[in-house]
Amino acid sequence: MSKDLHDYRKSYEKGTLTLEGVRENPFQQFKDWFDEADASGLVEEVNAMTLSTLGLDGFPRGRVVLLKEFSEKGFVFFTNYNSEKGASIAKNKQVSLSFFWQTLERQISIQGEAEKISEEQSVTYFSKRPRQSQLGAVVSDQSEPIENREALEAKLKALEKQFEGQDIPKPKNWGGYLVKPVSFEFWQGRRSRLHDRIQYTKKEENWLIQRLQP
Repeated sequence: MSKDLHDYRKSYEKGTLTLEGVRENPFQQFKDWFDEADASGLVEEVNAMTLSTLGLDGFPRGRVVLLKEFSEKGFVFFTNYNSEKGASIAKNKQVSLSFFWQTLERQISIQGEAEKISEEQSVTYFSKRPRQSQLGAVVSDQSEPIENREALEAKLKALEKQFEGQDIPKPKNWGGYLVKPVSFEFWQGRRSRLHDRIQYTKKEENWLIQRLQP
C-alpha cells in the first residue's frame, strides 16, 4: 500500500516576515496574525491549535483543541481534567501549542507552562456553552474505553432526561488551563524552502528576538 510522496510539494509565496517588521511584544504579534487570519475568511477554524504534551508513557502526543481566550497572561483552552491530556499536564506542565494556517502559509509555535484557571472562571465559561456541549462534557469519561457508539448515545439520552428543564452544572473534573508562554516562533513560508522564522524567547521580563535559519 506504499505511495510515493516525494513529489508532493508546493512553493510558498504569499508573504514575508522580517525582524524589522515584527512587534517587540510577541503577544501583539500573535494578535496581529490571528486577526489577519480571522478577517481573511480563508481559515475555517482560526482558533484550532495543536496541543502537545508528554504522556505518562513517555511518548509525546499532540491533539487539536480550541483556543478560547488569549491575553498577555497566556492562552486558555478547556478540557476534562481526567483525560489523557489532563493527566499528562498534571505530571509535566510543560506543553506546546501550534497554529497552522495553511491558506496563509503561516505557522505559530508556542512553548509554555500550563496551569488550571480558577473554578469560578471555568464555571462562567461552562454556563455560556451550548446545552449540547454541556451535556457532552458531562456524559463523556474522556479517554476511557467504551464498548461502542450506541453505549455512549444511550448515556447521553439518559442524561438529557435527567436534566430536562434544568440547568446543567459544570462537572468538577472539567475546566480550563492557562498556558503561560516562555517562547514563540512565527513562521512564514517562502520560496525554495527558505522560510522566514522569527523566535521570541523570554529573558526575565524582556523578550529576545532573533531570526532562525530555515
